Amino acid sequence: MRNTKAFKEAVAQTLTELAHRGVTLAPATVQDTIERQITTVAQRLGIQVRSAWRYFDASVTADRLAQSAASYEESSSEKGVGQAPMPPLDNPELAVILAGVPDALARSGGDLYAVIINVAVNAWMAGHIHGEDGCSGCDGSRGPACHDWAARMRTITDIQPNITKWFDRDVWTRAVNDAGYTVTRR
Repeated sequence: MRNTKAFKEAVAQTLTELAHRGVTLAPATVQDTIERQITTVAQRLGIQVRSAWRYFDASVTADRLAQSAASYEESSSEKGVGQAPMPPLDNPELAVILAGVPDALARSGGDLYAVIINVAVNAWMAGHIHGEDGCSGCDGSRGPACHDWAARMRTITDIQPNITKWFDRDVWTRAVNDAGYTVTRR
């Protein structure tokens, strides 16, 4: 579906509509939403995907995405919710993680995806430890066992992320390219 002219035009139109509303979303988010909408319409009406395009309206899709983004921002009780606290730049653990990047690139033969996964896992663990012990913004959000992980998982589930998709290196690379970035080896 993503390689069709209709899909590419729908994404472009929706991104334009979002820009008119002052909302910026990653192209991958818009693509996932449109694919889910068209697939759902085709399944519910019992028609082929190519016939479902006649029910697509970029303006309506942009309105829903903008409303969803605004709703998320309004429901956040604190500014910056969803962003981990940044450790101080002289943090030794951060230095070890950053220092490992060149070695990881060399070991993986320049495989940036493998390097980012390595950094993400290490940063995740470091951030978790730091967040549990030193996050003043987390006061009041902790349940008896620290953070309310069940509420967090419900929120993530409501977003309906396609988790397995992002572990596909080619999909990840296309998303990076669609965001306007390329990685080249010198």
